[in-house]
Amino acid sequence: MADQDLPLPPETIETSEPAPAIPPEVPVLPLRDTVLFPNSFMPLAVARESSVKLIDEAIATNKIIGVFTQKDPATEEPGQDDLYAIGTATHIHKMFKLPDGSLRLIVQGLGRLRLDKVVATHPYLRGEVTEAKEVLLETDAIEIDALQRNIRSNFQQVVQLSPVLSDDLQSLAGNITDPGRLADFIASSLGTISTHTKEEVLETLDIRARMDALNRLLIKELEVLELGSKIQSQVQSEVGKNQREYFLREQMKAIQKELGEGDDQAREIEELREKIETVGMPEEPKKDALRELDRLSKMPAAAAEYTVARTYIDWLVALPWNKRTDEVIDLLKTKAVLDADHTGLEKAKDRVLEYLAVRKLNPDVKGPILCFLGPPGVGKTSMAKSIASSLDRKFVRVSLGGMRDEAEIRGHRRTYIGALPGQIIQGLRRAESKNPVFILDEIDKLGSDFRGDPASALLEVLDPEQNNTFRDHYLDVPFDLSEVLFITTANMLDTIPAPLRDRMEVLELPGYTGEEKLEIAKDHLVAKQIANNGLLPDQMSFTDDALRAVIHGYTREAGVRNLEREIGSLCRKAARRRAEGDLAAVIVTPETVVEMLGAPRFMDEEVRDRTKKPGVAVGLAWTPAGGEVLFVEASRMAGGGSLTLTGHLGDVMKESARTALSWFRAHAAHYGV
Repeated sequence: MADQDLPLPPETIETSEPAPAIPPEVPVLPLRDTVLFPNSFMPLAVARESSVKLIDEAIATNKIIGVFTQKDPATEEPGQDDLYAIGTATHIHKMFKLPDGSLRLIVQGLGRLRLDKVVATHPYLRGEVTEAKEVLLETDAIEIDALQRNIRSNFQQVVQLSPVLSDDLQSLAGNITDPGRLADFIASSLGTISTHTKEEVLETLDIRARMDALNRLLIKELEVLELGSKIQSQVQSEVGKNQREYFLREQMKAIQKELGEGDDQAREIEELREKIETVGMPEEPKKDALRELDRLSKMPAAAAEYTVARTYIDWLVALPWNKRTDEVIDLLKTKAVLDADHTGLEKAKDRVLEYLAVRKLNPDVKGPILCFLGPPGVGKTSMAKSIASSLDRKFVRVSLGGMRDEAEIRGHRRTYIGALPGQIIQGLRRAESKNPVFILDEIDKLGSDFRGDPASALLEVLDPEQNNTFRDHYLDVPFDLSEVLFITTANMLDTIPAPLRDRMEVLELPGYTGEEKLEIAKDHLVAKQIANNGLLPDQMSFTDDALRAVIHGYTREAGVRNLEREIGSLCRKAARRRAEGDLAAVIVTPETVVEMLGAPRFMDEEVRDRTKKPGVAVGLAWTPAGGEVLFVEASRMAGGGSLTLTGHLGDVMKESARTALSWFRAHAAHYGV
């Protein structure tokens, strides 16, 4: 192989001897990314061992080699199929050996060759060649004369406009009278045309056709240079010295556009336009999207608003305007899923099945917004997941706890930096469906401050009469939420604003009884915690009495979260024993529970023992976690008959104490007080 430089003009080489005749078999030197034309001189750098040997032997004989251009420059060991069929017979004029063993040559193209057959590949390529004769018809004389004049004129203008071509090339071209040589000289001088195009000129044996092709190349090159000059003048008048990079980018874009090569921004605009047309937007969103796209197409990609507009369009085309999952309402399947995932909660399950039954009979009915109300850990969120699973719908969950900004629901307006749609639109994009089961968790934990009231923003979302035209502030176009199955969860109703509470059907999920907790632990919690802590089912087991001991002695809750934590604690202690070398299977009994978890924290006998004493009564308190037992103690002492209440008592407890005092005063004589 050989690396090469630009061709040298004929006057730069002194030819002291005539070129020898071309033999029928010559060494073949493949070239990368260049074409050597007849009657032109070119420096070559030769470094490969096989190529050096080829040159050494050629110098020792007749100094004639065949130069052929590779079709693919990346090919390391080209064969006949990897070379173009037409090449150039070449005479080696001078050779210089460099200290690193490589060679520097100056060669002259003699004439066109056709590579008929490669006869040897080692130690270098040798091939049988024949002269590729040029064709010149006398009838083409007038047309060739006209083409020569056009070519000289166009080449003169190209040299004047091009910053890389020497002015001497004009005079050199003017001294060449042979039309074929003129075409070859100009083609070899144009460094901007591709190797493949130069090879096409070399392979064109009809001189008139060659000159016609060259004239077309010069006209195209002249158009590009004139456009570049025009662009340079226009851009220089608009940008300063500190915007050189911007100018170069604009120049490149304009050249690409004029040549029909396109640019990334144009392709991006067309891709977005195609998405807008195919995602199934209603008329109003589609109109807004196309208007924003037109604005985008007129902006430079470096503009600050470009990213804002592009992000807005991306959100519009990413929403599920017309995509929904096929709903399957199978009441038996739904009941089986709910029973498998949740023990107890029969009232809540029945209401869900009733809702689905009505929806199956009347798919167009606007169903209620269900609100699962209950203490933590009773399965509100997991029941919503089970509903989504039984209906084959997508599931989306958004936590509202601590949310204080209305924009979290409705979105931010696009004028703000970093603006995004609200959680409702974001959830639908994640679901990739317009009819998911959408759970709004902890709706009773919403807050409000100077930024707005999220609860008020939810009024439109949860109203079946309004949410078919929900308008997010960021999108500013209506989106239909009527097919979304919204389910909310709450621990208490007191903190939910009345208008919002009025839009929901409250479905209470009460706490579990001890036996229900036992079944949940056996069916779900034990197996889950054993697996989570790296144990196998045959390495650890729980007796029913052990689970009852944990339920009654170490937890006091409406749900089962603390129960799961305590079971997890027992599993971790068993895992530690096993890791320390005790490989015996662990069977958890009530005694094992006390050994691992310590003394029970709650005693069922406490209520019975304390209420046996005179002066102690039992009160009940309601908390978000369920119910709580309170012990009320009273002492008789000398005084004025006043009532003293201590502790943080609510109004109901205070009123109950005063009622008890009034009753006691009415019967004081009976008790001897």
